[in-house]
Amino acid sequence: MIELKSPSQIDGMRAAGKVVREVLETVRAAAAPGVSTLELDEVARDVLRRNGAISPFLDYQPAPSMPPFAGVICVSVNDAVLHGVPGKERLADGDLLSIDAGATLGGWTGDAAISLSVGEPDPADTALIALAQQALAAGIAAAVVGNKVGDISAAIGHVVRSGGCRINTDYGGHGVGRTMHEAPSIPNDGRPARGFPLKPGLTIAIEPWFFAGGGKAYRTDRDGWTLRSVDGSRGVHVEQTVAITPDGPVVLTA
Repeated sequence: MIELKSPSQIDGMRAAGKVVREVLETVRAAAAPGVSTLELDEVARDVLRRNGAISPFLDYQPAPSMPPFAGVICVSVNDAVLHGVPGKERLADGDLLSIDAGATLGGWTGDAAISLSVGEPDPADTALIALAQQALAAGIAAAVVGNKVGDISAAIGHVVRSGGCRINTDYGGHGVGRTMHEAPSIPNDGRPARGFPLKPGLTIAIEPWFFAGGGKAYRTDRDGWTLRSVDGSRGVHVEQTVAITPDGPVVLTA
C-alpha cells in the first residue's frame, strides 16, 4: 500500500530528516585518514542519542538468510558502494567514502546518503561524485505532480549514462515514511511516463548509485551485506528523502 502523507506528517518527516542531515555532516567532519569505520558509526550513534532518535538500520534484517545489520550507518569504501558494515577498517588518504544514514523520530523516518573523498581527493573521484549529485538533482527535478516514477528513473539514468557509467537497477530508491522502505520502488533507470503517478503527499527516497566507468557487476562480501564491484571499480552513492507537493519537490533531508 502507498500512503500519501498530510502536511503535518511531512513536517514530522522533516524533523527526522534534519537529524539525518546532522548525522551525515558530523560523520563527514570526522572522516579522516586513520579513523576506523566503526569509529564513524559511534559518531553517528552519538548524534542520534542527542536528538532522541533511533536508527532504522540497526538490526535491520530483510531476509532470514541475512544477518541483522550491525551499525546505525552504512559505511562503504572505494570499490564498496552500498550497505558497508562498520568495522575495524581504517580510512586512508584518498579513499572514496559513501555514508548512508537514517533516523526515526516521532514515528517518522528520513533516509539520505553522501559520497566524499577522505583527505586529498582523486580528481576522478571528484568527477564521479559530481556525476552522482547531478543524477540526484535530475531525479529530484522530475519528482513533480503529474509525472510518474518512470520519469524520475529516466532522468537519473540519462545523466549517469551520459557520464559514461553503467547502471545496475537491483537496488534503488523507495518510498519512505513510517518505515525506511515503503512502496513504491524508484529504480535508477526506466522509461518516462511509466509506473506509479506522483501525487501530493507521496514521500520517497531518490537514490542514485553506480560504479566508475563500465563497471556494473557486483558481489556481496562474507558479512552478508557489503556490495562491492567485481572489477575493482570505485562506487558512488547519494540519496535524499523528497516529498511530492503541489508546489514542487521538497527535500526533507536537506
